[in-house]
Amino acid sequence: MLKLNLKLRQLREDNNMSQAEMSKLLGCSQQTYSRYESHTTEIPLESLIFLADYYDTSVDFLLGITNHNEPYPKNNVF
Repeated sequence: MLKLNLKLRQLREDNNMSQAEMSKLLGCSQQTYSRYESHTTEIPLESLIFLADYYDTSVDFLLGITNHNEPYPKNNVF
């Protein structure tokens, strides 16, 4: 199982995105995003959720809890 930082890099590269482009989407600096990928800074929950949605997967997949990369069904509670 890949660690979160390796999955983030792999998914970003698979989508032909640079760290600068991804950092703009997340609203952080490129340095901060680089630290997420190098695992020297913890990624905020809101950013983790955004990335799971952006990559059409689940937070559990990003965190290595599951190997299934399909997103969970969305519940429209409201």
